[in-house]
Amino acid sequence: MLALGMQMDKNIPDRNKSPHGWWVATIIERFQFDDEDLDNKRRRCRAFTNVVILKANDRESAYQKAIEYGNSGVENKSDWSNGKERKGRWIFEGLSSLIPIYDELDPDGTEILFDDDKDVTVGRVESWVREKGELEAFDDTE
Repeated sequence: MLALGMQMDKNIPDRNKSPHGWWVATIIERFQFDDEDLDNKRRRCRAFTNVVILKANDRESAYQKAIEYGNSGVENKSDWSNGKERKGRWIFEGLSSLIPIYDELDPDGTEILFDDDKDVTVGRVESWVREKGELEAFDDTE
């Protein structure tokens, strides 16, 4: 089984490997009020694009850690309020980027950058999220 893992690793281009196990993930979250029309992708929302650094042995582990990090940063309870009797919650949409780092960093992981987009449509926020195979770390084309 180890040989199979090593065989698969040889097929991964160096640009999609991290020699020290550090990765940058871009995480997409948005705020949703409880009373929104969930079928309307053109409705406006507030969205965060959070860039985090995390430690993982390979891109599969980095992907899983990034997903866990994104899920840990949102509240699935309706306890956020805009001060006008309207409640809602943050939604973790997914990843828009996963990139290896080639230098050694702090092993605790650090958010290094974020965007705060206001008044964007939910459809636009959802368009930022990529499927796992569309992330840079999983593009093995030469």
